[in-house]
Amino acid sequence: MSTTLPQVADGPRTRRWVRLADSAAMVASALCLVHCLVLPTLLLALPLLAAVVTIPETFHPIAFLVALPFSAFALLSGHRRHRRRWPGLMALVGLTLLGFAAFVIEGEAVERAMSSLGAILLAIGHVANWRAMTHRGVSCVVGDAA
Repeated sequence: MSTTLPQVADGPRTRRWVRLADSAAMVASALCLVHCLVLPTLLLALPLLAAVVTIPETFHPIAFLVALPFSAFALLSGHRRHRRRWPGLMALVGLTLLGFAAFVIEGEAVERAMSSLGAILLAIGHVANWRAMTHRGVSCVVGDAA
């Protein structure tokens, strides 16, 4: 059974909001990656800083819950216009990894690795969505598939 998404008005204001949401999600993914890779290295290199800076246990779940609506809005809105599936699928895998790392995984090393991979895949999905939205050859007519 085939379902079709409702047609969305494709005006400059809507495209601007989608680009803004994609940009915010890409920045959040980059910050997540910096948090997962650079901050632990910095804290190991500077033991005095590790004693002063503490990251609460609730950071990852809160970060995930903030990333989820931005990503969902940007990716679903983008898909309605460019009809490409892989940016959303890539981002979905990244969000799934981030969710597991935030709510399920207990080991710090595994959590860091899963969060880093999730952030990278989520960023790739958002970049692909942004590129598909701005690509000149893409038809934005509902029903066209790439």
